[in-house]
Amino acid sequence: MGIKAEHVPHATTTNEMKNLFSRKVAIDASMCLYQFLIAVRQQDGAQLSSSDGETTSHLMGMFYRTLRMVDNHVKPVYVFDGKPPVLKGGELEKRLARREEAEKQIEALKETGTVEEISKFERRTVRVTREQNEEAKKLLKLMGIPYVEAPCEAEAQCAELAKAGKVYAAASEDMDTLCYRTPFLLRHLTFSEQRKEPILEVNTETVLKGLDFTLEQFVDLCIMLGCDYCESIRGVGPVTAFKLIQEHKSIEKVIEWIESQEDCKYKVPEDWPYKEARELFLNPDVTPGSEVELKWTSPDEEGLIKYMVNEKGFSEERVKAGIERLKKGLKTGKQGRLDGFFSVAPKTKEQLEKAKKRAAEEAKKAKGAKKPRRR
Repeated sequence: MGIKAEHVPHATTTNEMKNLFSRKVAIDASMCLYQFLIAVRQQDGAQLSSSDGETTSHLMGMFYRTLRMVDNHVKPVYVFDGKPPVLKGGELEKRLARREEAEKQIEALKETGTVEEISKFERRTVRVTREQNEEAKKLLKLMGIPYVEAPCEAEAQCAELAKAGKVYAAASEDMDTLCYRTPFLLRHLTFSEQRKEPILEVNTETVLKGLDFTLEQFVDLCIMLGCDYCESIRGVGPVTAFKLIQEHKSIEKVIEWIESQEDCKYKVPEDWPYKEARELFLNPDVTPGSEVELKWTSPDEEGLIKYMVNEKGFSEERVKAGIERLKKGLKTGKQGRLDGFFSVAPKTKEQLEKAKKRAAEEAKKAKGAKKPRRR
């Protein structure tokens, strides 16, 4: 998305892992695995693999990045993508085309290209397989870390868990997560230490207030900026999209204005499914947070050693050290946060409605208690 800091200067703050202690965070697992498959490499640029040639970069990344969070007493829950919406088919086809083009480039460079050139294109062919997802789930279960299988988009489910109060924030690199109205979005959480980058914490309500947009207008802006569900209006960049929504308030009104102009340089795509995209953001297919139970447990020491050491070829010494870190970081009775002693002010529309309903019920009870008895 093209939202810039000058539009909402107070919406984003930088943070460190240690400042998130005792926080529960929902993490987009699929995006993490993709990052690990790209970043976790051997010195020659090849992915890590077991003795039988199976890729293990995703397991290495998942194991050690989770340990770093647990070391800081952050409790992660990973959310895996479900079935992608039909509307996302076009984006998936584009990704497939990019991978196929990269594979052609690799073939052309095999005889004359350098290791760096070939490695660059190899990274473009990376995709997370169903088997790698299942391996990651098995690892998390053995580590005692909960995971959730979303019915559809992982970012939407992460946001739902945050809105329901099951976790503090949704963690993803995809700014579209804000469209699902997560109270807070954490970016760079899973690789901030490796890249020496701060964690970026985005407050969704501050974004909306700073832009003076409703959630619906914000979603329309994001659709115009480009999302996974449909293409954008030709000729409309981030600055223009912001100005158009600011002035016309909705995509429908923007289209009306464009069509009323003679020789307009902006071209609306034919059969543009922006309404369907809007619906996916505003009413996503998720499991209600109230129905999700999250539980962090002690690691399965024997199971972890068998899986990571005997089956996947990891160092037994390092895995055992990791188990001790898990036991220490996940044990109960940790110091609570100071903000846990105070009630949290409602932020989202849903939270405000619940707060009003609760206040009305309490007022009604209080009024009934004061009513004098008849003699």
